[in-house]
Amino acid sequence: MIPELSNGSVLMKDPQRVQEILRSILKTGSNTLQVISDFDMTLTRFSYNGKRCPTCHNILDNSKAISNECRQKLDQLLKTYYPIEIDTTRSVEEKLPLMVEWWTKAHDLLVEQKIKKDELAEAVRESDAMLREGYELFFDCLHEYGIPLLIFSAGIGDILEEVIRQANVFHPNVKVISNYMDFDESGVLRAFKGELIHIYNKREGALLNTGHFEELRSRPNVLLMGDSLGDLNMADGVQDMKHILKIGFLNDKVEERKQSYLDSYDIVLVNDESLEIPNAVLQLLAGNK
Repeated sequence: MIPELSNGSVLMKDPQRVQEILRSILKTGSNTLQVISDFDMTLTRFSYNGKRCPTCHNILDNSKAISNECRQKLDQLLKTYYPIEIDTTRSVEEKLPLMVEWWTKAHDLLVEQKIKKDELAEAVRESDAMLREGYELFFDCLHEYGIPLLIFSAGIGDILEEVIRQANVFHPNVKVISNYMDFDESGVLRAFKGELIHIYNKREGALLNTGHFEELRSRPNVLLMGDSLGDLNMADGVQDMKHILKIGFLNDKVEERKQSYLDSYDIVLVNDESLEIPNAVLQLLAGNK
């Protein structure tokens, strides 16, 4: 049905089931479809020419808006907590409080820096942030067919929006749920708004945003894209869900995480820096209104 699924980077535990999900969504047409995607290392590249690409937090960490001392502290947090995030021997329950600790400490450090709102665009412009190859087709296809895209990110919403704005793909069908900065009247960062969204509480985030999913009740079919097992809960707020196709990007620690990804995602993309597979899926599904 989709020739690209025979690419070397594609792994599927049950190819038959993938075909069945695709056929079921195809029957009902693209006007029943919504896309829910993570951002960092899912819509953006994990690496380019052997060098790691920055996440939304990294874009800020590496910018002029941050002092060297703060940068070192943030780097130390990364070195402490990232290995825990991807540790396959620890349970999610065990990781949860540690992830909250990481995000909270990082956000407190950023607030101390008194970052100005007008510094964000330059931080993104000067960064090495890169959307995955094929991103124009991905965003433009969804826009053209009126398919809603919810980007669900544990990153920083203000930075995320700036990345897609500068790439000219922040279309009206795109909604973002993320951690947003709260600036005072003179445009200086004073806090982060609302509930903290981190990698392992996206389910709660989904359930807090019932209004968004209520509006999309007529779209019970979901294409979900993520790069961590925590992303699998992003669709938990979808009402009366019929079919869900889950595509997972396995970017790092491939051998030790491969089995858990195969058990959780329908399609697993190993070290694939493009959106070729999601685009092929969308071309198939969107072509059928």
